[in-house]
Amino acid sequence: MVDIGRVIEAARSATEQAVGSARAVVALTRSGVVRPIRPDRLFGMTAALARYGLTITAGYAAGAARHPDRTAVVDDAGALTFAELATWTDAVARGLAACGVGPGTRVGLLCRNHRGAIGGQVAAGKLGADAVLLNVGLSAGQLREVAEELRLHTVVADEEFGAALAGLPEHVRVVRDTELGDLDGPGPLPRRPPTGHTIVLTSGTTGTPKGARRPPVHNLSPAAAILSAIPLRAGEAALIAAPLLHTWGFAALQLAVLHGAPVVLARRYSPGEFMRIAEENRVDAVFAVPVMLQRVLELPAAELEKAWSAHRPRIVAVSGSALPAELATTFMDRFGEILYNLYGSTEVSWVSIARPGDLRAAPGTAGRAPAGTRLVILGDDDRPVALGTEGRVFVHNDMPFAGYTRDGVDVERLGRLIGTGDVGRLDERGLLHLTGRADDMIVSGGENVHPGPVEELIAARPEVREAAVTGVPDEQYGQRLAAYVVLEPGAQVDADDVRGWVRAELSRFAVPRDVEFVDELPRNATGKVVHRELRGSA
Repeated sequence: MVDIGRVIEAARSATEQAVGSARAVVALTRSGVVRPIRPDRLFGMTAALARYGLTITAGYAAGAARHPDRTAVVDDAGALTFAELATWTDAVARGLAACGVGPGTRVGLLCRNHRGAIGGQVAAGKLGADAVLLNVGLSAGQLREVAEELRLHTVVADEEFGAALAGLPEHVRVVRDTELGDLDGPGPLPRRPPTGHTIVLTSGTTGTPKGARRPPVHNLSPAAAILSAIPLRAGEAALIAAPLLHTWGFAALQLAVLHGAPVVLARRYSPGEFMRIAEENRVDAVFAVPVMLQRVLELPAAELEKAWSAHRPRIVAVSGSALPAELATTFMDRFGEILYNLYGSTEVSWVSIARPGDLRAAPGTAGRAPAGTRLVILGDDDRPVALGTEGRVFVHNDMPFAGYTRDGVDVERLGRLIGTGDVGRLDERGLLHLTGRADDMIVSGGENVHPGPVEELIAARPEVREAAVTGVPDEQYGQRLAAYVVLEPGAQVDADDVRGWVRAELSRFAVPRDVEFVDELPRNATGKVVHRELRGSA
């Protein structure tokens, strides 16, 4: 008997793929990726895609065929062309193969932003191995747990992480970044290796990070979704300041490779260097995390006045953590309408994108769903709520989460919709406004309280540099809010002042009982506040 449901689902899936493919062709033509190509170079690109599929490895192999002499990577060590990167990663792949890396094995990458973070991924792909992108903030204990859980064979790591590497199981081979230049081995590379998977770790702000399997890319619809809101151009340089081994930096790398863009990197972030590197390399697009822009605006006035005076990027795209409303407005007031904010996560990839006009109209917005993306707000009954009503954020897009590597753990799912774990509302313009994390909501004296609005209110004060608000246990009320506040230099504020600001605007249950003044907030590489460290300081 024919399963009508499956037939309908298959037809819908085929229709969506066809529409997505058509949308991708239009978007990539507009950005300059699709254009006439010499037959010999087209043959080389086709061969690369046939050999490696739609992967980072294929992207760089196709780039070596299409524009071999174009700069592929610029980092602290200099520049590599696409042809040079192809030759180098062939050697690295042969060296890894000689160490036993191949199909079914996993290569961990523990690198800051430099050519090794890219070369390790490309080389693993040339062998059909999985690439596991490791957070550079992992402790020795966390790295050991991740290595054991994911059965890492080899870890490619920067020399500076020696203390964390010391905790690895004895069977895990370590290749230092300083050894990559000399790595090579005998024998040819596989002609057509199986397509390896990419595993990205969750942020780990509340515990040991989990491995999240990124789904294989079967078409260019995901790129079309991003390009429908962020107008990248083929061949124009991109500075990726966001960590390459986190979801946002990895996504930026994928987009840059697709566009044949020279990728500009720096191992360490400092606001002055960030601005200088972007200007000197005449980058067209910058991929960063919000706290990086905050640090830029804290530069001395004389330095800010000269910043990007000779060349200014067309696009500054941020993601990885919340973009405060005041930061968005202040940054655009200084540098113009160039700011884009992508809201997403390791699990769902993207949910919404705010363009400069959206951020002007509603500075705190997370934007609207891009092309091919379904965004809904659901109530406790799992039904869509009315506009303006708060609820749980769910999304469906062209890169659905393939699951965690840890057994028995999953995100909330409703059919094809995946829950982000966030709470928010849609306004009448279709713009998404986030309230906070569903699991951050506390119940204080029987009242539901979200830390998000409290945090935003405190952080918006001119006396405050940044703030974080979280729930802590309370014997009388069950839970209460605690605020951790970093003041601007010279500001004179006490705990009662902070409570008074909140009391004047929000309910009494939202007033933080605990107010701690700290020198800085503990953050991970993408700028997210590490709440377990906050609670430990209370």
